[in-house]
Amino acid sequence: IPKRDWSSDVCSSDLMAKLERLSVKGFTSIRSLEDFPLADSNILIGANGSGKSNFLELFKFIRAFAKLPLPNLNHADVKSYVLDAGTATDLLYKGKDSAQYIDITLRFGEFGYCFSLVPTQDDLLRIESERIQDSSDGPWRSLHSEDGFTPALLEEKEKSKTHSEEAIFESIKNWQIYHFHDTGRLSPPKRTQDVFDTSYLRFDGSNIASYLLFLRNHPNFASSYRDIVSAVRLVAPFFEDFILKPFSDDKVRLLWKQKGTDSPMKPQALSDGTLRFICLATVLLQPKHPDTILIDEPELGLHPYAITILAELMKARSKDTQLIIATQSAELISQFEPEDVIICDRKEGQSTFSRLQTEPLSTWLSSYSLGDLWKKQVLSGGPVHE
Repeated sequence: IPKRDWSSDVCSSDLMAKLERLSVKGFTSIRSLEDFPLADSNILIGANGSGKSNFLELFKFIRAFAKLPLPNLNHADVKSYVLDAGTATDLLYKGKDSAQYIDITLRFGEFGYCFSLVPTQDDLLRIESERIQDSSDGPWRSLHSEDGFTPALLEEKEKSKTHSEEAIFESIKNWQIYHFHDTGRLSPPKRTQDVFDTSYLRFDGSNIASYLLFLRNHPNFASSYRDIVSAVRLVAPFFEDFILKPFSDDKVRLLWKQKGTDSPMKPQALSDGTLRFICLATVLLQPKHPDTILIDEPELGLHPYAITILAELMKARSKDTQLIIATQSAELISQFEPEDVIICDRKEGQSTFSRLQTEPLSTWLSSYSLGDLWKKQVLSGGPVHE
């Protein structure tokens, strides 16, 4: 695994503050989550339907609320997000009969931000209240949305740009949600890409060829490119390097070279697991890193050895970037400490979340890995009957 001095890379804005705690009420399967702490590494495990994906979906929802880009949603805002999901009823915990509002509180160090949304007559969501806290011991001040759908955080940001408002918005802006499940013949990473689309690695890898080309040719980021190539070689020994040559119309494609041959290989010649690992290695080794990285089921299609390498990349990246990962992989959680793991359970129809602790498991861990304990159902987070 490449050993990096991350401090030498170009990092996020000093204005940003890491999300440390959150509270949620009435969102999808989350009836109530109070002041839940987030660490540098947050690995969510649990049975199907326990709420792992809904926990990640919460961050998409907040980005849509802040009118920030989302996977598969070109013009993100509250209205478009609700319409994409169906109706407000589909987003409320057990529908409008059980939850009359969605309430979210975020704690960014000394800053706090909270908002409540209520369903409208046409089953959309409208901003009921919005507040901000400029210091941990200071009062909460109310913000006012002019149209009921655009957060005042955005409006205030444009007008006054207070330090707390700027820091909160920049942090949310730098949450990056990656999803590489689509590896079909016409999947985004396999298509021809715009050579100038390099400002950041897109959520679905649709600009990975142009982004890798940018890293390779940039004097400050070439080392990151070499680290990505080295990581890919660890899990795909037949891989030698990428062949990234722009076409005459400023397009580029993810061509690559196999050891022992000079013939360019198309991305379609990569296995699904290898292609996903290339995308994941690029996410975790990118020099201009997001403030928070979220990935759903990164282990899909990966060999157990590749999962071990992936975990090492995750642990290295978590030194300067918050990771929120949802997984079903016992091999992946075995590479982390108990305090890194969040158990997702479903109890009486609602999702619950709890972080593991080492001490209660110390006797077990002397003989078994975390993954073993999960498979043996010593840990909670397995299927339950309601």
